[in-house]
Amino acid sequence: MGVGRFVYTPILPLMHAGAGLSASAGANLATANYIGYLLGALLGILAPAVVRSRALLRASLVVLTGTLAAMPATHDTAVWFALRLLAGVASALIFVIAVSSLLSHLREYPAHLPGWAFGGVGAGIALSGLLVLLLRPVADWRAAWWASAALAAVLAVASWNLRPEAPPTTTQAIQADQVTGATTVTAAAADSSDGPRTHRWFTALFASYTLEGIGYIIAGTFLVAAIEQSSPGPLGGGAWVLVGLAAVPSSALWAWLGRRWSRPDLLLAALVVQAVGIALPALIGGALAALVSAVLFGATFIGVSTLALATGAHLEFPRSVALLTAGYSVGQILGPLVVSPLLHHGYQQALILAASVVLVAAVAAAVLRIGFPHHMVVVRATAPVRRPAPTESAADAGSHR
Repeated sequence: MGVGRFVYTPILPLMHAGAGLSASAGANLATANYIGYLLGALLGILAPAVVRSRALLRASLVVLTGTLAAMPATHDTAVWFALRLLAGVASALIFVIAVSSLLSHLREYPAHLPGWAFGGVGAGIALSGLLVLLLRPVADWRAAWWASAALAAVLAVASWNLRPEAPPTTTQAIQADQVTGATTVTAAAADSSDGPRTHRWFTALFASYTLEGIGYIIAGTFLVAAIEQSSPGPLGGGAWVLVGLAAVPSSALWAWLGRRWSRPDLLLAALVVQAVGIALPALIGGALAALVSAVLFGATFIGVSTLALATGAHLEFPRSVALLTAGYSVGQILGPLVVSPLLHHGYQQALILAASVVLVAAVAAAVLRIGFPHHMVVVRATAPVRRPAPTESAADAGSHR
């Protein structure tokens, strides 16, 4: 999934140079992928049986690999749009099924273990970025797509026998409630007891996470092109490899930090760090700024998702994960469209706008901190009891994106 969804970022400059792809068309192709990702995620939400289908997992692996191989077969922008849309759908389905499998089979294991597994997204980014970096001196954009398809095929074979989540049983449902600290009440009781009390905190969280979707995806799409615009050569591709390497341990790292500091504090810190990382190549330029930017961005974009969705689960707001995921996905669709008019003047303005949006998301996270209910009342069948804020669980670590 990391290869299929994110390899477009290091290949984009090659397509500008060799395929005649304009900046605005490049933004549209990115938007197509994000629309597809939203559609795939919604399918996983609306049809729970999807996450337990091995046949659908395998079909998605094949489709995603096929879309990569088909990209160099045409110069038609409309076909590229359709391929990236389909790649987005397949990426989302693979991710949803893999996440559900992880949380089902690793429920009894420490939270950092699935956290490391989610680092596979970062590993895919790093591998695909390294592949494109090595090919640049000797091949064109077509070879980059074909090589990424070959890499995806190898990884598809390795994941072919992944066991999807088993159908839930009553015992498993009870265990899941114990692991996540979920409230054992009916939905109606949860709506009446927790919803009104947590509404204002969830509103701030929703605003922050949606804005993060806009800002993060602008950097995630155009960071390499922006760096290469000011520093031609392999620096942009090398920075993208660093993004992936920094993302590999990030989910496990933020899960560990969540045991020592509150999630609103960590969310605020991660957003500020990310904003600085996004702005560096536009404000300073040069190799050092590009490499520091890559590390800061890679270390935070998965962590922000982990923290935001874990916070929503802690607030016990009805359908918090679905709502936050929808807002984040809509933000990803809007991001490239918002900056498209700025791309005629280069990518620096787009990165500055992205950093500004992430800073506004940090302001919303600061509002979230005010009076945040670190201790929630749990309504049970007998009587309410007060429990401390839960530590990062496997479900928290896995619910991002």
